[in-house]
Amino acid sequence: MLLIYSPISSPRLEYICATLFNQEVTITTDKWAYINYPSAKLNYSNEKFSEQDLTITPSGLLFQQNMQDQQILCFDWNGLTSFFKTDSGTIPFDLLSAAFYLISRYEEWQPFTPDQYGRYAHTNSAAYKNNFLHLPLVDLWLLAFESKVQHYFPNYQLPQKVFSFIPTYDVDIAYCYLHQPFFKNLFGFYRDLLTGKLESFLERGNVYSGYHKDPYDQFDFLDEINSRYNLPAIYFFLLADKRKGVDKNIHPSKKALQALIIKTVGKYATGIHPSWQSGEEDSLLEKEINTLSDLTKKPVTSSRQHYLKMTIPETYPLLLKAGIKQDYTLGYGTSNGFRASYANPFFWYDFHHEQVTNLKIHPFCYMDANSIFELRLPVYEAKNELQAMWDQIKKVKGEMICIFHNHFLTDQPDWVEWKKMYIDFLKENFRH
Repeated sequence: MLLIYSPISSPRLEYICATLFNQEVTITTDKWAYINYPSAKLNYSNEKFSEQDLTITPSGLLFQQNMQDQQILCFDWNGLTSFFKTDSGTIPFDLLSAAFYLISRYEEWQPFTPDQYGRYAHTNSAAYKNNFLHLPLVDLWLLAFESKVQHYFPNYQLPQKVFSFIPTYDVDIAYCYLHQPFFKNLFGFYRDLLTGKLESFLERGNVYSGYHKDPYDQFDFLDEINSRYNLPAIYFFLLADKRKGVDKNIHPSKKALQALIIKTVGKYATGIHPSWQSGEEDSLLEKEINTLSDLTKKPVTSSRQHYLKMTIPETYPLLLKAGIKQDYTLGYGTSNGFRASYANPFFWYDFHHEQVTNLKIHPFCYMDANSIFELRLPVYEAKNELQAMWDQIKKVKGEMICIFHNHFLTDQPDWVEWKKMYIDFLKENFRH
């Protein structure tokens, strides 16, 4: 158990210590208890009690009230980008405040310029501006911190974690042709014919005549690879009642979609994929959750926003009110990387009330749509990016969450190489 001395405590200090050290930490304001403690300890104050004192000098963030402008000036420490530099201390920056700043998404509570969808743009972030968006920087700081502590207390180890890979599948459109509105398919036939898209015209006809499987129906394939590699997959279903804008799902009243959900929930974890419309009309979120709950006969406690439509702090209180306990939205819809610079789940900290909530946030680092549409990467570069994230997260024993879509893992000419990339990535990393 690590003992941390601070002359005063605060909800922010208690939160970040519990997050980073997995509750295996005690904070004391009693300097004599600290001085006499025989095991691993950290002095988080401006005082120094001995030459063998392991110290971090506070920058002040963890003892402030409300939101204040924070100056992010970066420097190198142990080969890692760091900020909140201090003039004293064994560790030359306020690691606890820096981690708190990144994990709490402090910067997202400040005014910002949104992206085209009204979301927090990755280009606003300190991680992007200082070139560490591709790193689980907080986890890397912790590894370096562990080495520092072991210099003073050789038996100290960070709380033990185990690397995990969790593929998640967003089912925005379960079927390409089948179970779609009649007029949509009729229009599609004529459009493909008139624009010379013979391959699509024939594909649509073969699916409707029963000769071919619907190309988006990749659920048996996903089940096979999940089973082969024993993957703890999670499926998020978009169940908007009204087709509008980017909400283009099969209507939840369709028997085929209902059967798919019932089959999936029998084997995998499932969650709601709140529609874009639900972000504009609060009552729709509860309706969509109830639709999924009625089908699965289980409480719905996990979610990921469709199109990653979320803003902090507005979205999270709505999810809590609706009974959501685990959210998987945190990541960018315009770039891959680590939005919180952390590759582990954590609880959301509410600055309005200066307290931790019971909403657990599971950040993701990779989404296929980012590689395809935003970064426009060749398939081999996307695979290299995915592999680099695997290697980084495995190094820090984190939780690697990726987003894939069934309609980008098809055997259609435009997507077959992306499907193959995913197969090869799993084969190479699970071969031992």
